[in-house]
Amino acid sequence: MKPWVEGIAPYVPGKSALGSRPVVAKLSSNENPFGASPLAIAAMTAVLGKTHLYPDPASTALREAIGALHGLEPERIICGTGSDELIHLVAGAYAGLGDEVLYVRHGFAVYDIAARRVGATPVIAPDLDYTCDVDAVLAAVTPRTRVVFLANPNNPTGTIIPASEVRRLHAGLPADCVFALDCAYAEFATGEYEDGLQLARDHANVVALRTFSKIYGLAAQRIGWAYAQPALIEALHRIRAPFNVPTTGQAGAVAALADQAFITMVREHTLHWRTWLAGEIAALGNAGLRAIPSAANFVLVEFPESGPCTAAAANEALLADGIIARYLAVQAMPRCIRISIGTEAETRAAAASLRAFVERAA
Repeated sequence: MKPWVEGIAPYVPGKSALGSRPVVAKLSSNENPFGASPLAIAAMTAVLGKTHLYPDPASTALREAIGALHGLEPERIICGTGSDELIHLVAGAYAGLGDEVLYVRHGFAVYDIAARRVGATPVIAPDLDYTCDVDAVLAAVTPRTRVVFLANPNNPTGTIIPASEVRRLHAGLPADCVFALDCAYAEFATGEYEDGLQLARDHANVVALRTFSKIYGLAAQRIGWAYAQPALIEALHRIRAPFNVPTTGQAGAVAALADQAFITMVREHTLHWRTWLAGEIAALGNAGLRAIPSAANFVLVEFPESGPCTAAAANEALLADGIIARYLAVQAMPRCIRISIGTEAETRAAAASLRAFVERAA
């Protein structure tokens, strides 16, 4: 094993089962609680008879559908096995031994893995209350910095920086440093938001990353996409896996893009219950609980470091009630639990479980 591979801590996904006990709510992986659009399910079902054939290696119809919806040039779009593959492709094409890959503390766990996988050194910039500190990121840039990853909104914190700060960060980077703007949760953001598409059109060192795993409800199909100028896209194509997006996924994603009424419904539901859940957590503030302001489809809850209401104890209480959230000790955040927004019943159940836990501890 290469020493840089030996240094990788494998990604640990959110818990999905409770053994023989029933699951009341699985809120650990930021999934769409409504699933995929019925149009997407029908489209995937219609192509099941072609499973003996390799998929379109260029994801042509899907790139054209993405381009049509967002006003983008299809030839500047690349599709991947989730945005995870695209993150690895960016690191693989632009970083290696002796280089640095920079991201923010409490950033997406895959950035560290992607950097180490190619022998680059991960560099972590300090955050500001779980949020990207642009000045801290720019201060961490060195002549060896080859890639800067920014998830905005961020996972697992849900925090966001405004468009002006995203542009300021990009403007402060060297021209030979790739700025990878990871917008997996773009559809849940509000206000002054920068989705990176215009930045990527205008600047040769920007790549905007997106996914179908969240609001589109196609996590099982593993579909991501990226947009950048031709030279950058060509570099990613050189090292991507062939036939990397399945036929079912391509068909489902094309149909899902056409059903924007479904996407609007999911977004409105998420924004409503995200606000509601944050309010329920705020009501438990006397016990030391705090909801970190979120622009994604989940709420990060911070608990006291010690005492009866720790995150570890709360996680056990949630599991006892059949509710699976994401306890983040595995990501060096032992005071935090991330709770995805589920259906109304699931979200209410999570809040009720936490309320009961706090009342018992009082």
